[in-house]
Amino acid sequence: MPAFGPISRRDFIAALRAAGFVGPYSGGRHQFMIRGEVRLRIPNPHEGDVGRDFLSRLLRQAGISREEWERL
Repeated sequence: MPAFGPISRRDFIAALRAAGFVGPYSGGRHQFMIRGEVRLRIPNPHEGDVGRDFLSRLLRQAGISREEWERL
């Protein structure tokens, strides 16, 4: 569903929920979401859209491939 490119924080969180993550929960400086043993920090809501390079790094940390991301 989501294209591999800039995405709003709201859409990013919705896609992570579709991938099995729960949250977001409040953390220190950033909120985070959890799936199994993976704890993924969510970008700050005041920074604007999540860019392509940053999205790639976040998906790698989350253990989500680009193909899986585009199927969500």
